[in-house]
Amino acid sequence: MRIFLAGATGVIGRRLTPLLLAGGHQVIGMTRSAQKSASLAAAGVEPVVADALDAAALRTALSSARADAVIHQLTSIPARIDPRRMKRDFELNDRLRSEGTRNLVAAAQAAGVSRIVAQSIAFAYAPGPPGAVHSERDPLFVDTRPPYQRSVLAVRDLEQAVLGASGVVLRYGYFYGPGSAISSTGSTVAELRRRRLPIVGGGAGVWSFVHIDDAARATVAALGHDGPAIYNVVDDEPAAVRDWIPALADATGAPKPMRVPALIARIAAGSFGVDTMTRSQGASNGLIKRELGWSPQHPSWRDGFRTALG
Repeated sequence: MRIFLAGATGVIGRRLTPLLLAGGHQVIGMTRSAQKSASLAAAGVEPVVADALDAAALRTALSSARADAVIHQLTSIPARIDPRRMKRDFELNDRLRSEGTRNLVAAAQAAGVSRIVAQSIAFAYAPGPPGAVHSERDPLFVDTRPPYQRSVLAVRDLEQAVLGASGVVLRYGYFYGPGSAISSTGSTVAELRRRRLPIVGGGAGVWSFVHIDDAARATVAALGHDGPAIYNVVDDEPAAVRDWIPALADATGAPKPMRVPALIARIAAGSFGVDTMTRSQGASNGLIKRELGWSPQHPSWRDGFRTALG
């Protein structure tokens, strides 16, 4: 199978490529950066330089690729996320999810490609009752407050475009592992070592994690599924902030995290940052286990933080 991998140099793209090649697939890797073409070629990938926001260029790239499937891993996420500057820092990422996805899907359809797999997120659900763990049937938080609302609407646009083309949407949890923000050299751990990642309030927010290699494996599994479909790609254990931050500090030798009242944290991190630490809810991986036979090789972040951060 010839696979057009859009976002081939991103964190998942880099882990996904060896799996695809090992499975006998040919990979056409798209990047916005001409400087990254050499590294793609060295990895055994056919490089293509194109901008997802340039619809004509993308259509030409897909037409020339003769691809059987498209994998959408396009993102532009800042190395360090500042929750008070979401509107500025996530502008390009939101455009890639909305406008870029529409361009990519249209180009794939024009080229006769019917199999599309796309990256989404498992942490944009509308809040449920306390302790809720979200399934794919639950609604997205489209009526949340600005500036995060724009990002959630962009996720909705991405998913609608992909599902409308009978594609598969993968709602990944928070990544950890080599090359991600939550790795021994990543920005989240750097903040933790500087004591700038506190437990806010009671730390009652719940995150669902996934190791990047498990996310890559799920992506390969999704290639074999006839859509439309949506799957949460998360590990087996939703993680309370009050539990995972100290565990990450312990795994990386960082100082014990501070505890900060929510009112104080709101001054530094804004309402979005505080809500993420105190009100967020996890996601369930039951559907992808049942339908695709996928299960995480790192079933719990507890062990993954200790042994597989990279």
